[in-house]
Amino acid sequence: MPSFASSASFLVFLKNQLALRENSLLPFQTMFMPTTKEELNTLGWDIPDIIIVTGDTYIDSPFIGVAVIGKHLIKHGFKVAVIAQPSIHSSKDIIRLGEPRLFWGVTAGSIDSTVANYTASRKYRRQDDFTPGGMNNRPNRASIVYCNLIRKYFKNTKPVVLGGLEASLRRIAHFDVFDSAVRRSILPDSKADVLVYGMAEKTIVELAQAFRDQTDWKGIAGICYMAGQAVPSFHRLPSYESVRDTPAEFLKMSIDFHRFAGDTAVGFIQKHGNRFLVHNPPQKPVTSDELDQIYEMDFEHDVHPFYKTGKVKALDTIRQSVTAHRGCFGQCHFCAIAVHQGKQIISRTPKSIIREITKHTKKPGFNGIIYDIGGPTANMYGTKCKQNWKCRNKRCLQPRPCPNLIPGHKTQMDILSQITKIPGVKKVFVSSGIRHDLVMIDEKWRNAYIEQLVRYHISGQIKVAPEHSEESVLRLMNKPSVDTVLQFKKLFANACRKFRKRYFLTYYLMAAHPGCSPQNMRRLNAFLINRLKTIPEQIQIFTPTPATLSTAMYHCETDLQGNRIYCDKTVNQMARQKQILRNKK
Repeated sequence: MPSFASSASFLVFLKNQLALRENSLLPFQTMFMPTTKEELNTLGWDIPDIIIVTGDTYIDSPFIGVAVIGKHLIKHGFKVAVIAQPSIHSSKDIIRLGEPRLFWGVTAGSIDSTVANYTASRKYRRQDDFTPGGMNNRPNRASIVYCNLIRKYFKNTKPVVLGGLEASLRRIAHFDVFDSAVRRSILPDSKADVLVYGMAEKTIVELAQAFRDQTDWKGIAGICYMAGQAVPSFHRLPSYESVRDTPAEFLKMSIDFHRFAGDTAVGFIQKHGNRFLVHNPPQKPVTSDELDQIYEMDFEHDVHPFYKTGKVKALDTIRQSVTAHRGCFGQCHFCAIAVHQGKQIISRTPKSIIREITKHTKKPGFNGIIYDIGGPTANMYGTKCKQNWKCRNKRCLQPRPCPNLIPGHKTQMDILSQITKIPGVKKVFVSSGIRHDLVMIDEKWRNAYIEQLVRYHISGQIKVAPEHSEESVLRLMNKPSVDTVLQFKKLFANACRKFRKRYFLTYYLMAAHPGCSPQNMRRLNAFLINRLKTIPEQIQIFTPTPATLSTAMYHCETDLQGNRIYCDKTVNQMARQKQILRNKK
């Protein structure tokens, strides 16, 4: 992809692409989505059908939700434009494309805006990897801010559809650590018309078709909306007012939400004042073939030239990486991945992954390295369930591995071997984290899997996340015992000796999780020094993010059974827990 000094030079390039398109040499979706009026004119569009407003800069990459959703809508016949990181102090950005024909799409970006803006110690982050030049300009509660911006300058405008990670995690009443209070669903706070949750490719197309055809959209799976009446057949969550005022009710709501959130037959309602949040059942997951089609859409793997006002650091890690699957069944209580992506693993076919990498090899500047083949957890690729993920056992790994789980390490080994044979590929890395307990239950392939990673696919380290050593804390986290990481460490050391590699394990650890005391941290420190023989580097302080069970425990100061637990709450208390691991004695 050429680099452009200005949007004007990009328009010249765009006109050349359109000329090729007229000769059937170039499909439309290989281009950037438009972001200026000049581009709309060049495309011959009077107005877009849909305008997506995002808190990230516009990176046209399969790793960026706006690019995936936008290109997917275009594939289904809709004209989509993007406004990235609009100024919230004037109308200059938000009005530059006019009003869309069908609806506005709004997302805070790839990360919840408060998580993006503040560290676990509540310090403001001045750097932002998704902003040109790296200087953070993302507003707090960006979803709400952008919706209000649209309403300010477009009175009685077209519907506003809220989506993305921030909306997904805040779709019901939720605890907000920065307010230290329970907030309403983000939907009434933003005054959006619809909230689309999860990985929304199917949902957003159905919604766009309903708006275009002026048909009823309220039965579409994967959406939330506000209504004056309850849906009698839906599961009733405790009301916003009750969970705001009573921790026990908040805990009940959180447990119910996680119990039923992935069930495509269960919808929710939650009363907010005199209205109801209607939470339709989730959309059925895409199939492997559908996932192939989504990730094989043509992307530029670059920042739109209009926004090239500085380096975008996020590009360094995603430009030559490939998503192999989505979903996570690890069910760590502090993690929200399954709330957004679901616990079912949807893996792309090997042929699709190979086709995408082959495209990478033909791009100017490709250096022969694929930096990651992964997903939320690298070694969940190819994992299957004997019950097709409809197993009654809602716990796949903890407190013990489900017998219906079929690890996919051999499948991943095979695809990695195939990728190394693609002409132009020199090296393929697995940089996403490894779920070490999943490796250890795969008795047939675990040794071969670790050896292949060590020999060919790591650049010096493997990331694992034991998080802690104390059994009481690990149970609250829903993490495996330390025995599994010790076993994994032994196999990893054996493989390093066999292939004469001086590699190491990077351990991800957590301080101040609900139920974790300073004494627990001192025991963890002793375990790291005496058993793992390591000085910890990757230590994070627990951050209460919306929609996780750990956040419910933090807010209620109880375990999931309602029993009181130790819980540090202040920034200084939590930081002192982290500091204990800095003591090398």
